[in-house]
Amino acid sequence: MRDSKAILNDPGSKGPQRPKLPGIGGMTIIDRYIARQFLTIFLFALLSFAALFIIINLVENLDRFLDRHIPVGRIILYYLSGLPDTFLLTSPLSALLASLFVTGKLSMQSELPALKSAGMSLTRLMKPFLVVTLAITALNTVNSCFIAPSLYDWSKGYEKRYLKNPKENDGGPLHIRESRTRILTVGQIGPDRKSATMVSLETFDGSKIVSRLDADSLRIITREKYWIFYNTKQRTFSGSVETLATKAGADTLKLSLAPSTFKMIDTDPDEMSILQHVEFIRQKERSGLPGLERATVKLHTKIALPLASMIIVLIGVPLSSKKKRSGLAVEVSISLLVGLLYLGMLKTIGSLGYNGLVNPLLAAWLPDMLFITAGALLYRSANH
Repeated sequence: MRDSKAILNDPGSKGPQRPKLPGIGGMTIIDRYIARQFLTIFLFALLSFAALFIIINLVENLDRFLDRHIPVGRIILYYLSGLPDTFLLTSPLSALLASLFVTGKLSMQSELPALKSAGMSLTRLMKPFLVVTLAITALNTVNSCFIAPSLYDWSKGYEKRYLKNPKENDGGPLHIRESRTRILTVGQIGPDRKSATMVSLETFDGSKIVSRLDADSLRIITREKYWIFYNTKQRTFSGSVETLATKAGADTLKLSLAPSTFKMIDTDPDEMSILQHVEFIRQKERSGLPGLERATVKLHTKIALPLASMIIVLIGVPLSSKKKRSGLAVEVSISLLVGLLYLGMLKTIGSLGYNGLVNPLLAAWLPDMLFITAGALLYRSANH
């Protein structure tokens, strides 16, 4: 900040001159000063929130770790592998806290009025914040699309297998659209996700059923992509006449479904990279498997959540750009309130999208759109 004062009080200047700040094309000393302060506080807040999340989770799961005699090394690996996901969730909170603190500090120490008198507009002030958050957004996008999914098996997957009670499959029969004219129905999927019991394959001509194949069980031969039905009963319908053919043993059919169809039913989209996720949705659309809305919301959230750090700074800087007497406690409270509001909206609206009550695309992007609108209104108010 000495540089800004030196510019304002240059003894060699001839008469009062309005100093000119460098354009947006390059980073000035003031820009680097603000960016360094912002990045330092952001990293400190990010690590603090991560430590808080780990402590809360450890307290919650400590008895489970002890009851299952999980080694200390495995517990450490579990928490380290969960850090990318934690960083992704807490980045908006950290970015907001850092922007509020840095801008508020500039305002309280009368540095911000000096910068404004030197010709720095609010738009120009936001440049170093946006440059840093652009880098944060890029890193978080890579994290969301590739890094966090690759560590899923060691973090969320491990938690699902060993720290939570397994869910029972009591949802009733599962109907899968094999093609435009055939529907596969299974009563119970095997634990290996390659077999099923109480199976039927119905063939339709329009809305009229033409044939139905019932079997005690089936197994998928992954390499050849064959589906083997055991102890089948073939019913053929022609007008009011029904023909029944029974066959003991195995009957091999080649279905258009992917060999991983049963595995996709309870696969968590969080464990997939962005490319795998897109293919996963395509297979769900083709086979008519349940959970398409949830998978679609999760796909778009992988892009929408990293952008939140940049969007939320559009709220933080205008909100704290006016000189006020509030201290650090107020800045922390505001950042927690706004950040938790964003995460709460993301969770609530996302749940509505999972259940089909809101369009999945809208459910993923609505929190970002609302916060962009709030940021634009605050920017307009601060500019006036």
